[in-house]
Amino acid sequence: MSVQMAGIDHNLASLDVRSVFSFTKKLMEQAYKDFLALPAVEGCVIISTCNRMEIWFSVSEEEELSPVSLICGFLHVDPIQYAPFFVDRKEQDAVDHLFRLAAGLESRIVGEDQIITQVGDALAFARSCYATDHCLEVLFRLAVTAGKRIKTETNLSTADHSVIHAALRMLAEGGVTVTDSRCLVIGNGMMGRLAAQALLDHGAMVTVTVRQYRSGIVDIPPGCRRINYDERLSVLPDCDFVVSATSSPNYTLRYQDLCGMKPDHPVYMIDLAVPRDMEPEIASLDGFIMYDIDSFHIDLHSEKLRVNLARAEEILQEEQERFNSWYDCREFIPRIQDLKSRTGKDVGDRMNPFFRYIALHEDEKSDLRKEVEGAAARMMNHLLFSLRDRLTDREFRDCLDAMEKAFDE
Repeated sequence: MSVQMAGIDHNLASLDVRSVFSFTKKLMEQAYKDFLALPAVEGCVIISTCNRMEIWFSVSEEEELSPVSLICGFLHVDPIQYAPFFVDRKEQDAVDHLFRLAAGLESRIVGEDQIITQVGDALAFARSCYATDHCLEVLFRLAVTAGKRIKTETNLSTADHSVIHAALRMLAEGGVTVTDSRCLVIGNGMMGRLAAQALLDHGAMVTVTVRQYRSGIVDIPPGCRRINYDERLSVLPDCDFVVSATSSPNYTLRYQDLCGMKPDHPVYMIDLAVPRDMEPEIASLDGFIMYDIDSFHIDLHSEKLRVNLARAEEILQEEQERFNSWYDCREFIPRIQDLKSRTGKDVGDRMNPFFRYIALHEDEKSDLRKEVEGAAARMMNHLLFSLRDRLTDREFRDCLDAMEKAFDE
């Protein structure tokens, strides 16, 4: 088994280029079907966020695969045109990258909170599409664990926790504050809720758009006014700030919607979506000052942050060693699982006389037997992996041979 990935992100690709490779859930579902139909592909996970798109493959070692060609072919775009924006990684290079990504060390805003959730959600959605295999399951799970450890054991946070915090900080540095301002937030997904809460925390009056879904309740931060999405243009001229953060493939605000408006004060337009929510031509209109997600950056050079980054690197090394240990002995996994199962059954069989005479109902005896067998299997699992850490491959293989023969006698 081989781990391969290809990714496009904010370091090499502009917002417009990243928009070409932005995936909706429906598009992901079709991609998983197409890619898993390939003989070489054992598993696949796609990460699609505002700042990046990455596609991960677990591939049969004897097979050759070009992730960039596959993704470009699926989207019907020219791989020669877009290949310069991609980075390919394999094996340890790919593993290193995913752990750093989940920890927030590859983000535009170092240590940002959203990426752990995004990586975990990508795995969960791939799993719901039956697209993952055991290798990618373990890799992504341990990468998320590493990210959570870093979040708990270090302090990578600065004044900024997300792009909206960076936006508000940069505006404040330019003398523009949102305190007591009137703000419109278009979108009530994760990014929209983060934006609305950040504006509330800075003392703004916030209105959030919601769509009238028949499924019912839409969650927005307490303290926000809500309006129907279709009413957004009627309240926009009175707003000081407009933030749009949806996953819509279409513009939420178009040039023709705003060209007739003549605001008597500056209106700051902040587009946090990929693909764009706001038509770029809006920036040419008088009274509208426009920013997109690529407009905001963060200073990473404080001494405190450097110390915490060093500690984060130590945690990453520890957690990566766990994955590497598992990956190196994955050929033994089926034999280990078989020995676990046989151990549990053997212990259960040996305790039959006890189960026969104990004063319990049959269903209680059955539950107790399952608990005993499970405990024995877990003990064997712990024993075997402890041995694996202390023995060479040849010694461990001899150990498994001996145990299997003992069960067969």
